[in-house]
Amino acid sequence: MSRRPACCLALAVFLFAGLVHAADPPAGVRFLDPTGLSKPNGYTHVVEVPAGARTLYLSGQIALDANGKLVGAGDFAAQAEQVFANLKTALAASGASFRNVVKLDMYVTDMTQLKALRAARDKYIDPQHPPASTLVEVRRLAREDLMLEIEATAVVP
Repeated sequence: MSRRPACCLALAVFLFAGLVHAADPPAGVRFLDPTGLSKPNGYTHVVEVPAGARTLYLSGQIALDANGKLVGAGDFAAQAEQVFANLKTALAASGASFRNVVKLDMYVTDMTQLKALRAARDKYIDPQHPPASTLVEVRRLAREDLMLEIEATAVVP
């Protein structure tokens, strides 16, 4: 009998264990949904951060690429994907990732695009420990062609 299946199984277990560990919240951070509040959909009501953690405040990110060109003119889903990619880049510059995000503030010009926003967001956040979030529909952003802007707060123990 070949030893190949056992090796593949061992590799799969190792990779799965790594994925599970990566989904754990940062040390000391607690995600709480208190009794008496509604069950949240894609966010957490309270995120508790331990004293001494390094806090990162990311400016609102918009759908511009590295050259300052708009990505996804008139396409909310494409803009949302670019915004989250920009947040990922900003986090990485400080040695952080979406695993460290504890708060998202999201501003959209069309609340009917919530499904596309959640689809993009859910590719990046940990659904088991989603950050606290605020979502607001606004009349306009800094530029007429922008459809959303998202800022983040992250903690690095």
